[in-house]
Amino acid sequence: MAPRCAFAPARASSLLLPRATVQIGGRTAINLPVARVSGISNAAASLRAMALHTPSAPSPVMVPALPPVFRYFSSAKPQNPVPRKRLPLVAALQAQRADAAPAAAEPPPPGASSAESSEAAGGSAGGSQSLAEFAPLTWPMRSHLCGELRGGDEGARVQLCGWAGAQRGLGGVIFISLRDHSGIVQVKSDPEQHPEAHAAAQRVRMEYVVRVAGEVRRRPADMVNGKMATGEVEVIASDVEVLNAVRVALPFSMTSAEGAADNIKEEVRLRYRHLDLRRPLMAANMRRRHEIVKTLRRFLEDEQGFVEVETPILTRSTPEGARDYLVPSRVQSGEFYALPQSPQLFKQMLMVSGFDRYYQVARCFRDEDLRADRQPEFTQLDMELSFTPLDEMLALNERLMQHLFKTIKGVTLPNTFPRLTYAEAMLRFGSDKPDLRFGMEIADISHIVAGSTFKVFESALEAGGVVRAVSVSGGAAKISATRLKKGDVFQEALKSGAKGLPFLKVLPEGNIEAIPAISAGFSDADKRAALLQSLDAQSGDLVLFAAGPAGQVAATLGRLRLFVAGSLGLIDESAEAILWVTDFPMFEWNEEEQRLEALHHPFTAPHPDDMADIRTARALAYDLVYNGVEIGGGSLRIFRRDVQERVFECIGLTHEQAEEKFGYLMEAFDLGAPPHGGIAYGLDRLAMLLLGQPSIRDVIAFPKTTAAQCLLTNAPAAVAERQLAELSIQVVGEEGEDTGDEGK
Repeated sequence: MAPRCAFAPARASSLLLPRATVQIGGRTAINLPVARVSGISNAAASLRAMALHTPSAPSPVMVPALPPVFRYFSSAKPQNPVPRKRLPLVAALQAQRADAAPAAAEPPPPGASSAESSEAAGGSAGGSQSLAEFAPLTWPMRSHLCGELRGGDEGARVQLCGWAGAQRGLGGVIFISLRDHSGIVQVKSDPEQHPEAHAAAQRVRMEYVVRVAGEVRRRPADMVNGKMATGEVEVIASDVEVLNAVRVALPFSMTSAEGAADNIKEEVRLRYRHLDLRRPLMAANMRRRHEIVKTLRRFLEDEQGFVEVETPILTRSTPEGARDYLVPSRVQSGEFYALPQSPQLFKQMLMVSGFDRYYQVARCFRDEDLRADRQPEFTQLDMELSFTPLDEMLALNERLMQHLFKTIKGVTLPNTFPRLTYAEAMLRFGSDKPDLRFGMEIADISHIVAGSTFKVFESALEAGGVVRAVSVSGGAAKISATRLKKGDVFQEALKSGAKGLPFLKVLPEGNIEAIPAISAGFSDADKRAALLQSLDAQSGDLVLFAAGPAGQVAATLGRLRLFVAGSLGLIDESAEAILWVTDFPMFEWNEEEQRLEALHHPFTAPHPDDMADIRTARALAYDLVYNGVEIGGGSLRIFRRDVQERVFECIGLTHEQAEEKFGYLMEAFDLGAPPHGGIAYGLDRLAMLLLGQPSIRDVIAFPKTTAAQCLLTNAPAAVAERQLAELSIQVVGEEGEDTGDEGK
């Protein structure tokens, strides 16, 4: 069971930090506050960092690696406390200087292992180092970028900076692939022409950060590399400087061929995300994502007159379907902010303010179960418009998507996107985000099987349910009976909530093959013909059935449709299928809580034709679906108090609850709110689809895992008791015991 939070008054004693006592060379002690960070005290880390970068030490100071022995609120007291009058840190370090500096390390030979090169670069991360080994920090200026050099630059003197890729020796000459964000260029070091530069080049290893000065020359004709943009030239190095060395073994190669990341565990990639982003594929993803955002901004601002307005991150909790991330207030003890799941209410109030056309690239937060296309924090393109009817709202967004797809992907989308109502989409495709890149439409055959003696069909119809079916082209031979009776296809049906999977195979001349209970219901030739005609089924096809409540049947056949089409390769991966799904129901029934809840959100306007019974009304809501994935969704909004109060009543909010939670919004409605509506696009998901990536984690710079953790920074993490005390919070265990002594 997860720990629970309880409020407790702050204690003065809990705000006192323990001190870490660190001895250097066995004599002088430095007393510093401790903060527990990944098991190593900040005191130790700070001490080591400051010691290694003390420029004024008259002779080298050896600082041993410090063990992670200090923890917050430990019962053990620090040993050897220092006198009240403490020495300045640098003076204490200088007082402990070593007797002699270690001998300078010899340059490692070409081809040395990563461990050897790490040692040559200054020792392991945990070993002793001398201040004398550290050269002053420099910030050199580049004259050119690595990837922009061409044949026309022959003879130019250049200074380049970047990361070293492959280094190889040939006949005494060293070749280094130097890389920056613009690309790669080959650097050549000749010992006869520039011996000092050559000696420095010998020290360079994979992913060292280096500066190279030299002259651009054309490669010999037989050495031109047509696969590189810079393949006709190379830089003859006259000066090479290592700006920073790699001191530990690299977890993976940053210069692997595209697709090689498939061989790297994602956990490793996320743990070393700063290195993962150096890889060409990931770097390209980030830059293309930037192009997507820039394209959207330019269209909305320059062509459509939108204004970007930032809305608050610290706001109040509202019922929007997912759990909120809560932030306790230190100033208002016992009260909480919520991180926004969307800027919904603020953007509506901006319409009341008269901004007419608003947009924002907004950060949003939802504490929900994660999957490949979800993150706890995500980015959306948020838009809201006043005085814009439904057709114009959809047309404007069609122009936006047409411009984006053409600019980023070179794809021409249709002038007008197809539209399906929610009811049509669920009936024909079993999903409110149908994938139209392949056929396999679902048909309702309830009228055909009426009177059937097959118990599954009979019971479903008697209970007011439906019987529907889908035909799989060529499926009779391609999908075995084992897969249908207990294998993967059968398991997919069970995952959707079905209790079984009835099926039949279509034989030549309109005959069928099925279990006797199903065959008996189609013994009449006219019924068989009607079934096959409704499904457009041909000889050799496989027919899958589902029976029961309409929602359950749609879920089963919709899931089977996608699974079977994917497994048989029926989906046209080159297709660009985009459409609107409209006329969603206003509400859906929450079986667990026995109440209605808004299908989208409670601020969606009901259809004008359905105002007589708002509980069964259609909503003026719309989703944009691309290749079976929802990329955006929105609605026209309620802008009058009386209608909004009626919707709140339908979802079970009392008048007092509605006023407490949303009084400020309804007050805004009473102050002259214009008719308005909007839409929001999941920017991470949209980028994933446009760039052809399998997961949104591949288009987000620093994503979380499916357990909502950042492996790079180890977030979330425990915090100090003093921080909790400032917020009047205690973390308690399963039975309420105080666990604050661990700082959690």
